[in-house]
Amino acid sequence: MTAQATKQQQLADILALAPVVPVVIIDELAHAVPMARALVAGGIRAIEVTLRTPVALDAIRAIASEVEGAVVGVGTVLDGQQLEAARVAGARFAVSPGVSPKLLDAADASALPLLPGVATAGEAMSLLERGYKHLKLFPAVPVGGTKLLGAWASPLPQIRFCPTGGISLASAPDFLALPNVACVGGSWLTPKDKLQVGDWAGIEQLAREAAALR
Repeated sequence: MTAQATKQQQLADILALAPVVPVVIIDELAHAVPMARALVAGGIRAIEVTLRTPVALDAIRAIASEVEGAVVGVGTVLDGQQLEAARVAGARFAVSPGVSPKLLDAADASALPLLPGVATAGEAMSLLERGYKHLKLFPAVPVGGTKLLGAWASPLPQIRFCPTGGISLASAPDFLALPNVACVGGSWLTPKDKLQVGDWAGIEQLAREAAALR
């Protein structure tokens, strides 16, 4: 098995853990561990912490070392430096909003599996040529949502998608019903208001609802 095939299998296993991968923005480091524990308690183990705040890498490090059962990943990866920093911090997978030649070269050299973002069939085909069989459709709803993924299912049957962007608890089942959707990404599991007040029971309940989608 090639290195890329091994990483694709690792991604397949991670994306199969639950029907939803929460896309998390952490503003306060103290929120990271209790939030992740609440998600895991609710049945959501794969957690994408986005690199959109100064504490993101420290949050990944804390979750990786302190939260049993969590499979923490890094989101909003734009370059090889971020990819390596996240790997060192303990991330088990990486997610990018799109792709660039330099990022793909860095991903080839890294042990960290990358779930790259695409918005067109051409991008998906280019990544398939490089051995990527798991892709993120982003931003899912604005670029065509379930209609686009449904249209891609027949000509691109080798690819499984994690659509992310604009998906809610109400719309997620429509995506999950598609044969080429492995799971969905969503930010509704960790809303800012619940994070700010430390409503971990509320986040656990949102995780339970998401885990029950399939």
